[in-house]
Amino acid sequence: MFAIIAPILFILIWSTGFIVARAMVPHGAPELILALRLTATTMLLAGAALYARQSWPRGKRLGLHLMAGAMLHGFYLTLSWWAVNNGMPAGIMSLLGSLQPLMVAVASVLLLGDRLPGRAWGGLAIAIFGVGCVLMPALERSGAGSVTLLPAVAGMLAVLGMAGGTLIQRGAIAGDGIAVSGAVQNAGGALVAIAATLLVGEYRWDGAPILWIGLSWSVLGLSAAGLSLLVWLVRHQGATRMSMLLLLVPPLAAIEAWILFGERLGPVQLVGFALALGGVLLGRSQGKKGEVVEPA
Repeated sequence: MFAIIAPILFILIWSTGFIVARAMVPHGAPELILALRLTATTMLLAGAALYARQSWPRGKRLGLHLMAGAMLHGFYLTLSWWAVNNGMPAGIMSLLGSLQPLMVAVASVLLLGDRLPGRAWGGLAIAIFGVGCVLMPALERSGAGSVTLLPAVAGMLAVLGMAGGTLIQRGAIAGDGIAVSGAVQNAGGALVAIAATLLVGEYRWDGAPILWIGLSWSVLGLSAAGLSLLVWLVRHQGATRMSMLLLLVPPLAAIEAWILFGERLGPVQLVGFALALGGVLLGRSQGKKGEVVEPA
């Protein structure tokens, strides 16, 4: 039952990241927000791991956890937030993010020896096309020509970081407890965010209530719950099948923005959402009994 509920919960939680970031960034420096968020999440999950008496990783496994966290939580979040805050339109950043499942799929085949059926590749292509339809109005408003070199490079590095951090979850660290994995990996991400805060040198924080509300949800919902679900899904359903779920995040975020902020949601976007959903369902389907898609 949880295998059915977990993907739905993950998509619903993860999609709020766009909404929370939009609400918080006008009131605080992005790097500072992320540093506080990841540090608080580290402390929360460390307490949970100690309470559950989960064994802490050492040696090589500790290094892999820290590397996965630095890539998945640190570089992805800080670089993508920095890119958007420095001229990268959110629609284009979202479109770049939709390439992450493709990167994971290709890397899984080339580096990990996975075999993906044509159904998975077809579903991935349909879903990416659907995401493009959903983001089309935002892309038309901003235009790719408005993106300068540094934000574009930061955006691509952010997506590569998330793909790399996702793939590492498949290795030797997969046997460690979810809480202790989350604590160490968030610590790795916090180190990156703290370094970025010191490098940028911006400490803006006006103390508005929305900042504290957003920070609380970011810690409890996005980082503690959302990223724990991400790790669980990678371990139990495979990196590629989990990554395909990310293709539903931009369409769902567009619907949330329509409900909360009154942003326009036209027929093309609705069709795009349907295509993205259909493509993800097709790509994640198990197919015939006994057909190997990807080792969990």
